[in-house]
Amino acid sequence: MREHVITRRRALKAGLAVGLGAAVLLGPSAGPAFAQGKEPFRFGVALPLTGSAAPFGQDQVQGLEWAVADINAKGGAGGRKLQPVIIDTQANPQVAVNVVTRLLSVERTELLITAWSAVTAAVSPIVNRNEVLALIIGANSPRIANMGDYVYTTYPLADVDVTLLAKFAHDELKKKNAAVLHLNDESGVYGARVFRDNFEKLGGKIVAYESYEPNATDYTGAILKLRAANPEVVHLQGNAGDSPQAVAQLRQLGIKVPITSYTAAYNPQLVAKIGTQADGLIVASLAPGKGDSSAVAKYVERWVKEKGREPNNIPVTQYVHDGAYIVKALVEHLDKQGKPLTGKNLRAAMLEVRTFDLPLTGKVTINDNHTVVKPVYLLEVKGGNFTPLRLYQ
Repeated sequence: MREHVITRRRALKAGLAVGLGAAVLLGPSAGPAFAQGKEPFRFGVALPLTGSAAPFGQDQVQGLEWAVADINAKGGAGGRKLQPVIIDTQANPQVAVNVVTRLLSVERTELLITAWSAVTAAVSPIVNRNEVLALIIGANSPRIANMGDYVYTTYPLADVDVTLLAKFAHDELKKKNAAVLHLNDESGVYGARVFRDNFEKLGGKIVAYESYEPNATDYTGAILKLRAANPEVVHLQGNAGDSPQAVAQLRQLGIKVPITSYTAAYNPQLVAKIGTQADGLIVASLAPGKGDSSAVAKYVERWVKEKGREPNNIPVTQYVHDGAYIVKALVEHLDKQGKPLTGKNLRAAMLEVRTFDLPLTGKVTINDNHTVVKPVYLLEVKGGNFTPLRLYQ
């Protein structure tokens, strides 16, 4: 059985108003019988469907929709249907505040899935004040661990992969100086500091440290300062929407040294556009690839079959997909205890369950400090293709 999904594209074609004031709901055209007396569990999803981050947010939503449809086709969460309420944040903190306010006050959701570090920082006070459990999936600012009692990441923060990238650049690439280019927002500022501090701690020297604004599309000024410093390696700490463009401009302006970055730069469309110019880009992925897992291979095959391409920022789509299975586990846990599905109880359930065995990203344990630790898969672009470089457990 397949869910009938009202996507943003379909809604626009039909002339429907989809945006800040309209939710995108998953509703069944047909489906299995669910347990009598169990209302669907509706949870909020706040991700970008428009704007520069839309290609990434849309693919994350697609992964989630597939997971929810698969769960519901098998009877849902212990006989209870899962129903996400999806609203576009545009990856804009101001828009996200309004979106999350609506999800909590109008849609009455008790659990929220969202991402983008700046968005997370903006909406954390709202979820904490309302005691709604927020699962942050894909954002990586290290400050997220301290954003409140109801804010938990299911995705490793920059302390994990960016720390390792600094060590790899210094110890394995044998680079003694580095330059940093970062986006001037929550993710970029604090993630860049992780690279800088760890590279310097190892004895390396940061010869240039430059930023660009979230709405900028031309990074020439910052890149020319990096080039003048003659670094041996460049670390890029951007977001999914701007990292591909930043890599392209670094190469176009003559920076030929290796570039390290986190998952935001793991984008097949990037290398498709600039080809071998992307060679030397080293990214840290926090999820197994299609060569590491048969489940991931089937997931990617589904993308190619149904969409004609691999997803943008593959690892994060895997985590968002698996977020539906965390929701399923929490709902089932509380239903077995006979407790209402409130944000307070959902948070308690998560801390009781702690460890979740997920289909695309494997086992994850929620730590007391609101973080998770996962293996890091390094990939390098060679000959215009991402190729596995090293696995760090």
